[in-house]
Amino acid sequence: MRSTGPVARMSVQMFGLPAQVKSLLGQSGLVLICGNAALAGPIVAPALGESATEPCHLAQIRAAVTPVMLIQPPAGPPPPGYANQLRTTPYGWPTLRRWCVWIEPVSDSGHDPSAEGLRSVQWQQAVRAALQTWSSLVTLRTVEDPETAQVRIWRRVPPLTRDPAGRPRASHGRTVLGVVALERAGGPWRLEPRLEVLVGPGQRREALQATVLHELGHAFGLWGHSDNPGDAMATAPGAVPVLSPSARDQATLRWLYGQPTRFGEAIDPATVPFEGLPRPGTAVAPAISPQGARP
Repeated sequence: MRSTGPVARMSVQMFGLPAQVKSLLGQSGLVLICGNAALAGPIVAPALGESATEPCHLAQIRAAVTPVMLIQPPAGPPPPGYANQLRTTPYGWPTLRRWCVWIEPVSDSGHDPSAEGLRSVQWQQAVRAALQTWSSLVTLRTVEDPETAQVRIWRRVPPLTRDPAGRPRASHGRTVLGVVALERAGGPWRLEPRLEVLVGPGQRREALQATVLHELGHAFGLWGHSDNPGDAMATAPGAVPVLSPSARDQATLRWLYGQPTRFGEAIDPATVPFEGLPRPGTAVAPAISPQGARP
């Protein structure tokens, strides 16, 4: 996320969310954006027994989405890029070997000639273009059912927040990170990151695509910022929109996906500390404040 205030903060507040997401976000969250497309990439290979084309199965059983705090990682040798600015979670780095991504559909697929209809189509195009760019680096698959996705992208203008001095802060994109324990297709119980992403449609095409690219970086685990405006994960956008991950972005991502994590690994269901919830019938768009936000 990028902040419009003088200091970019890695802290999150919460607005109204679906009940199962609200409990997750009531304490802490994170920010990102996503689009569409799906291809395997060289940095992250599919997990053993999986492939990039394997369906994203609906969870047969799942627990409540729960808040997760960002924490300082353990000290170690100097990492590449801006990896020393990244934060992790008590469960390890919030990464997966393959991501299932859902994008809020546009109600009219280009047949609405109004300004609002055109903005909707432009939003979809920008989201898909940014996600296609990341798909060369991580393994992605887009899905039609939001309940099968770890990353859900909503066409929403994020609500205003306030900085520590009480000044209003606006952003074009925000994402919240939580953790969920679930069982998919009869497999073992696993921990997964759960990301809710808001991306507003009110920017010109290239700026919107750059915002999506930045938020997707958060979604795929880059919970920190670069001080170089030429990087997709720069704290604030530069004069020229960044439409693809830089060499520093890629080096940081490659390092990140080599770090240990419990996300995606099998766990003992007896250790799951969450109260189980039934699957909701319809996806409900969240309203969230940032752990990171892009102005």
